[in-house]
Amino acid sequence: MGKITKEMPLKDIISQYPQAAAELGRMGLGCIGCFAAQFETLEQGVKAHGMDIDDVLKKLNALVE
Repeated sequence: MGKITKEMPLKDIISQYPQAAAELGRMGLGCIGCFAAQFETLEQGVKAHGMDIDDVLKKLNALVE
């Protein structure tokens, strides 16, 4: 599998990288049960929660490498 990108749909991240989904939850992004996860990208979700996309990507990709 490749790296997680900001353009990836949240639903794909959740299904492909369960450990990333758990980390998103710890960060305050309740993506697992959120309806928006079906159509939002990671960047859209992160921005909606006022977080920095580069910081989130760094943490998530460190988990999946």
